[in-house]
Amino acid sequence: MVQLPYHYGVKLRIFPSTEQKRLIKRNSDASRFIYNEMNGMNRELYQLKQVKIPIALVQQRIQTLKQRLKRPATGISNLHGWLNDQALDSLMKANAIKNYHNAWKLFHKVHQAGTPAFHKRRTEQTYQTACLYDKKVKTPNMLMGSVRLLDQRHIQIPKLGRLRFKGLPAKLLQNSQVVRIGTVTLSMDATGRYYVSLQLASEQPFVAHPSQSILGQIGIDLNLDNFLTDSTGNVVANPRYYRSMKNRLAKAQRKLSRRATRAKQNHRILRKSANYQRQRLIVANLQRKVANQRHNFLQLLSTTLIKNHDLVVAEELRSKNMLRNHALAMSISDVGWRTFLGMLAYKANLYNRKFITVNPRNTTQTCSHCQFIMGTDGTHKLTLKDRDWTCPRCQTHHIRDWNAAKNILAKGLAGA
Repeated sequence: MVQLPYHYGVKLRIFPSTEQKRLIKRNSDASRFIYNEMNGMNRELYQLKQVKIPIALVQQRIQTLKQRLKRPATGISNLHGWLNDQALDSLMKANAIKNYHNAWKLFHKVHQAGTPAFHKRRTEQTYQTACLYDKKVKTPNMLMGSVRLLDQRHIQIPKLGRLRFKGLPAKLLQNSQVVRIGTVTLSMDATGRYYVSLQLASEQPFVAHPSQSILGQIGIDLNLDNFLTDSTGNVVANPRYYRSMKNRLAKAQRKLSRRATRAKQNHRILRKSANYQRQRLIVANLQRKVANQRHNFLQLLSTTLIKNHDLVVAEELRSKNMLRNHALAMSISDVGWRTFLGMLAYKANLYNRKFITVNPRNTTQTCSHCQFIMGTDGTHKLTLKDRDWTCPRCQTHHIRDWNAAKNILAKGLAGA
């Protein structure tokens, strides 16, 4: 999969039977258990290594943990016999261990995400498996392998069998002979909907690339007043999906909190409290609606920008730092800038376009006509209230966001 030049991901909704739902839950619980066991053994090993006195019992335990961590799949399964159940996917175990190692690699590489933490038991369920191909198969594709398409509506998955799905793009069905499946993730969200995510790869591009690029270049300025303003003056309004649902969601969450309090007073487990679970589902559906609306808006806008321009330049945003401003934190979270920039990045590769980000320093304060910077030569810097201004040097009147988009494009062209 890694050697193939083109990659693509797709998430499909599936409709499992009652027995298949039970198997998904068992595999999800086993995957979480293995991850937590790996984390527990590593933490215990770290604590034992802090003991300076060479106690024989401690040294023996250290050697035991080291042996188990060398071959965790065998070590954990031998210690916990229920993991050898035939209903559990063996590749699920391998992926759980792999995910734990990847968490450590991410910590050493980024050193911001924190050391791997224990996975709590949640309403959501998820586990990963993989598609294996027989050595005799010369050209692996989506129609053969342990995970394969049976027809346009059904997919075969190890241990689960035949599953009905919907949402596979027509272009993938047409090219199923040259596309192969890699990692497969099965999940259930808080609303009880089941999904399968497929990692796909191919030697051919998933989108037909044009022979010649005749499209233009564009710079975009992201802001809270409007979602974005581009260098041609077009403005995309900010839909504010969360704000439109805020009051309704808050009312439902207050009701959920009251039901949780009542269940605890009556010494009932929340997981088995029917009234609490019914209200939790209402809250989860409202949150999913907001997330789906935002996701659909960002997908459509990012695809339009990438398909219609050879070069897209955006400002490099650090959402983590911006969220420290409590007055704007909710609006920044609602707008989804970080997700939007991520979509532009991977779609640029998909459509053979170019997307770059530039340092936003002084893009708002600089005149795009004469390059005069506000705040110099005795002038005052522009504030958030200043939505339009006139350059004191060349007397050019600017609309704040449009001017910033022009400066962002100019920086991108200079760096390109």
